[in-house]
Amino acid sequence: MSTRVEAIPADPAALMRSILKRIATGPELSKDISREEACAGMRLVLDGQVDPVQAGVFLIALRMKRETDDENCGVLEAIREATRYAIAPVDEVMSIGDPYDGYNRTLPASPFLPSVLAACGIAAVSHGVERMGPKYGVTHRRVLGAAGLPVDMEPEEAAARVGDPRVGWAYIDQKAFCPKLYGLAALRTLIVKRPAITTTEVLVAPVRGRVKTHFVTGYVHKPYPRIYALLARHAGFASALIVRGVEGGVIPSLSHTGKVFHYHDRGEETSTEFKPADLGIDQSVRAPRLPGGPAGEDADDGPEIDNDAVAKAAAEAGIAALTGQPGPTRDSLVYGAALCLWHLGRHGSLKSAADAARAALDSGEALRRLRRTP
Repeated sequence: MSTRVEAIPADPAALMRSILKRIATGPELSKDISREEACAGMRLVLDGQVDPVQAGVFLIALRMKRETDDENCGVLEAIREATRYAIAPVDEVMSIGDPYDGYNRTLPASPFLPSVLAACGIAAVSHGVERMGPKYGVTHRRVLGAAGLPVDMEPEEAAARVGDPRVGWAYIDQKAFCPKLYGLAALRTLIVKRPAITTTEVLVAPVRGRVKTHFVTGYVHKPYPRIYALLARHAGFASALIVRGVEGGVIPSLSHTGKVFHYHDRGEETSTEFKPADLGIDQSVRAPRLPGGPAGEDADDGPEIDNDAVAKAAAEAGIAALTGQPGPTRDSLVYGAALCLWHLGRHGSLKSAADAARAALDSGEALRRLRRTP
């Protein structure tokens, strides 16, 4: 944590010079900066008030020395300040932050999770981009677009759709709710490694509930549950569900023991483990397979894939699952929805929550909500 708050220069160039002199001096001499400075520095980057080289050094230097909690909170504050958000006409909304760089080792089912949650009585929204490094995998936008669903709504439109009792879900793209952050995509490609932006952007919540907004995200690496929980509390989420998911997503492995971290009412996070069999799931694969190949292991960089073909295959598999067709995609949606229902206390056990998710799929209600327009 930062122990000393520097006076923040009013001049953008002087401020960035002051920050870079401290954070970019090597692994042994680099110093931490305060939350206020991290927020101010990120604000300069978002507003284009510093040279792109300095912007890149700011992001990669924080990464190389490892961001402190204060620095992550400051970066998040700046991004949320730049975010256009809308309040949905419902008391509670679940905000799903799947990896913005998508999937390249498995066939993603999670783009259809919001419609399943809506069919179970939970207003839900997912958000992301069309394409983002370092994985450049298949994203929610790609899959939903391939299914012919709306992916270019403004925050107010998405909020109205989430609040419509006949629909109850939406996807919203970063280029609509935070164009300044979306404009950094080329810079992020050039710096290659994951900056603090990658951690914080999933916490923006462009559509929020009147009373409570709940946060759901995934992780692979062990340090992240604590970081996500801290940032979620800092951002004001009423609760958080942080899933050890396939490719860092919000749905666990279908064939291995699962684990989540969760908090309620902004309290401390706790962890829970479970087995797919607890939900009546019996699969030999970890996740839906890519067309023509097995599901691979989690990694930052996966094989070269045809994103359009995979997005189309994921769209077809998702819609088939919403018609009740059995298989890994249907089980993935049951798993993801059951965790959310259980986390929010709608069901006392994962098994009963999974049964409710299956009923939403088998009745056709999830498919109707997927296709319905306000």
